[in-house]
Amino acid sequence: MIIDKIENAKFYYGLGERIKKGLEYIRNANLESMENGKYEISKDEIFISVQDYYTKPESEGKFEAHKKYIDIQYIISGEEKLGYTNISNCTKLTDYNESDDIEFLEGKGSFLNASKGMFLIFTPEDAHMPCISINEKTYVKKAVVKAAV
Repeated sequence: MIIDKIENAKFYYGLGERIKKGLEYIRNANLESMENGKYEISKDEIFISVQDYYTKPESEGKFEAHKKYIDIQYIISGEEKLGYTNISNCTKLTDYNESDDIEFLEGKGSFLNASKGMFLIFTPEDAHMPCISINEKTYVKKAVVKAAV
């Protein structure tokens, strides 16, 4: 798991060409004006989903993990708390859904706060719990780049 400000994205370009392209897209696109939806960056290898929502209490959150794609989550506006842990620290709540590339898990993890202009990278070993309220329910607009492993 990596967390940083988008202006430092260049330090992570060496993690792979798809991650580099995803971070460059975040830096160069006018994400604030994009409507919610899925946008292709590079065929099925890299795409971005723009979404907005209100954060929820930690008690309503679930850890999730992906096998086919690395997540690059970027906070366009607002702030949220995110949990993370290694998947080995979790037990399955659901079977892996291959078509949606997701499984839900439960376990203990650490939490951190992310706000406008910050990105987080979650690999397949990183179970993560997004969309959690820091102190109170808050509006968030986020972009999630999916980069094929």
